[in-house]
This record gives sequence, structure tokens and C-alpha cells, in this order.
Amino acid sequence: MATEKQKEAAKINIKKAQAAWKAMSSTEHAISQPEGRARKKPGTTGEGKYYRIAVRSKEDFVTFRYHDVGEPGGIQRLAGKRSSGSWDDQAWLISKEMAHMEGKTLVADTPDAKEILQVIGPAKHVQGDIFQGHPRKNIPEREKPTPAQRRARMENIRKAQQARRK
Repeated sequence: MATEKQKEAAKINIKKAQAAWKAMSSTEHAISQPEGRARKKPGTTGEGKYYRIAVRSKEDFVTFRYHDVGEPGGIQRLAGKRSSGSWDDQAWLISKEMAHMEGKTLVADTPDAKEILQVIGPAKHVQGDIFQGHPRKNIPEREKPTPAQRRARMENIRKAQQARRK
């Protein structure tokens, strides 16, 4: 049988536990449960619409933004912003309609997907829909604009001039 002091201490402990629970986020709630996280991590089940090819660690970035490359729903680039303010690719998402798995590697079915996979190297399977690729070559700012960037800029200027003449 519990004494009066033990009952009072139990009430105080319950109030402390309730206050701590209310202060937790939903993620902390899930982690603190004995059975752990109930929801599977994205991409681990293999049931999604995209293959995810990570090229850099998520920990390198503080914020993220998706960017549709080409037609909507095909290829997406996940860009990350570093604490320094610079942006870079963190991952690429390629629709399952544009690529397929052969063994442990990802193989492109369309020219757009093929172009991406050539740049980031062979995508090795990690788990589910998640693959690991290699980052594109880093070009220092002092070496920009590159010849390819100059060509693209000139081409865009010519297109704009053509459009203005029509």
C-alpha cells in the first residue's frame, strides 16, 4: 500500500510527464514511444512514384526547394541551401515511367533521364526507391561563365531577338 507522501509524489511526477509530453513535437512523440516510429521513412518501401538519387548528404544543407526539370511530373531536382547561402543539388527525383531498375543500378528509358544519369554517374541501389549517385563537378565562381554557359546565353539572346523581330 502506498503512503500519502508516495501518492503526492506520483501526482507531481504525472504532472511533470504531461507537461513534458505537451512540449514535444509529433516527431518526438513517435520516437519516445516504445514501438518507435510507426510511419515508414519516405522512399524505403519502393511504392512511390519517383526514384530518388541522392548526390550529397542532407546534413550539408539548412533548407530545400524542389525544381521541376522539363515537363511537370517527370524529373525534379531537390536543391539545398547551405548555411553559407550557396545552393547545390542534394538529390534528383526521376519518375518511374522514365527509368527502371536492372540489378542494383538505375537505367534510363527516356533521353532526359539518360542525360541526368550520365551527369551523376551510375546510380547504385540503396533501399526501396533510394539510390546513391555522384555530385556534378564543382566549378569555382572565378571560372564562370564557362564556355557552355556563354554559348547558352548567346543562344538565349538570339532567341529573344528573333522573338522581338516577329
